[in-house]
Amino acid sequence: MAPLKEITTLDEWQAHVGSLPSTTLLVIYFYAPWAAPCAQMRTVLETLQDEFDKEPAATSWVSINAEDLSDVSEMYDVMAVPYVVLQRNDQVIEGISGSNAALVRTAVEKQIKPSGASQTNNNINTHNQTNGAAAAVDKVAAGGQEEEELTPEEELNKRLAGLVKAAPVMLFMKGTPSAPQCGFSRQMVAILRERSVKYGFFNILADDDVRQGLKKFADWPTYPQLWVSGELVGGLDIVKEELEGNPDYFKQFSVLKEDEAAAA
Repeated sequence: MAPLKEITTLDEWQAHVGSLPSTTLLVIYFYAPWAAPCAQMRTVLETLQDEFDKEPAATSWVSINAEDLSDVSEMYDVMAVPYVVLQRNDQVIEGISGSNAALVRTAVEKQIKPSGASQTNNNINTHNQTNGAAAAVDKVAAGGQEEEELTPEEELNKRLAGLVKAAPVMLFMKGTPSAPQCGFSRQMVAILRERSVKYGFFNILADDDVRQGLKKFADWPTYPQLWVSGELVGGLDIVKEELEGNPDYFKQFSVLKEDEAAAA
């Protein structure tokens, strides 16, 4: 599979978008290196790219580190990763949050319109190729196994199980670290920053399914919620209690520890 084109600077982003014909479907993939679901979604997108990127300038597939290129992330209101945006002629068509491979596949297929002649002469081939892409993506999403039919609640719980393990330390908060939307979330961010903790975050205000579903999934009714190694620690009070009992509670997740190890 061909890799997605990696965009690393704002100038590179502007040049790439400016070079595209108005009819080109631009698929933008926002990711974070620490988030496990992002690796799976990259494979899904590369599979789709191989299948659909047949005609010159019909599609363009790019990947962007959401943290390193925050200027572009803010343009698209990226609140969590993985996040896929479909755009044509500088107009956003659809934004898809999470690692639902079937949803991404359907959105891309909907925007790929074969030319009239090709559609008439190669209707069966086009149908078979599309089905081939669907099968490949479904297989990737299922880890090589046939994808099970899940209820909406099971699908949400599967997504939540992945989100809480997306980083060794995951903070589910109101707002973002740079703009917390409640005092408790602001205090939690301050605690993590003071200890140089490397952490991932999810803005629960941007996704009501996660906001409501995580309460039941965690059996914890309030936010913020802090998860460590896929296990719920709790809210602000619990985190403070943990630190009172063990001031080095976050030491193994500290960036300072990584720097010290590199220097040793």
